[in-house]
Amino acid sequence: MRFKITLQSVSGNQIPINYQYPLSAAIYKILAKGNAEYADLLHEKGYGKGFKLFTFSQLNVPFKIEGDRLKLKDNDANFQISFHIPQAMESFVKGLFQSEEIVIADKKSKVVFTVKSVESLPNSLLQHKENEIISIYTKPLSPVVAGLMKVDGNYDFLSPENLQFAESLIYNWRSKIEACYDPETASAALLMVEIVPMKQPFKSRLITIKADTKQETKIRGWMSFELKVTAERRFVELLLNAGAGVYNAQGMGCVEVFSKNKKMGIK
Repeated sequence: MRFKITLQSVSGNQIPINYQYPLSAAIYKILAKGNAEYADLLHEKGYGKGFKLFTFSQLNVPFKIEGDRLKLKDNDANFQISFHIPQAMESFVKGLFQSEEIVIADKKSKVVFTVKSVESLPNSLLQHKENEIISIYTKPLSPVVAGLMKVDGNYDFLSPENLQFAESLIYNWRSKIEACYDPETASAALLMVEIVPMKQPFKSRLITIKADTKQETKIRGWMSFELKVTAERRFVELLLNAGAGVYNAQGMGCVEVFSKNKKMGIK
């Protein structure tokens, strides 16, 4: 389930360049207003192995970089957010965001937005049966983070040029399937990920989570490539709804279907 959230700033015009964590916190706050139990599950526990099963894109707004700030050049901004929840909850979730306030701030600057509109985005996979094997092309709307977990719990982050990048995405995807279904379903699932380079070179971003705190974490994500994914429709929907790779609830790995003229279904 995916929505496009359009915002309008009512005060301030500078946000931290690492705005993902404050935006994630604002989303949790809105969810908590509507259903504290659901928000607590997402924030404290997650599903299965701790997966939150939601993600969001980068902010779409003209800006100018000034040091560690983004100076917004327009009052309107938008982003996409997706949740892996039953379709029956669409109206409920949509209602949560209507007319809400989203604050993106840190110790240096603050912008207050109101939610101008909430648009439900169509599911382009509904033409396929739930268990049908399909192949689609996706592109990142926010950096995709893939890595190998070390003994200390931190990651060695991988580049799309590394063969283990796709393997890491598949491993994470399979773990999400296990959290939503069961180990047997996850281990038997056909999952394929192909990194498709674009004309421009791969672009990376170093993002700081919880900046200027004891919990500060730096992660590296990648853009400027395509992901061709193959699996049962229900598993592809999980990837689209919950995100590719890790740190999805911090706004990483949000991907969307594109190139409708490319063959979407395979036998």
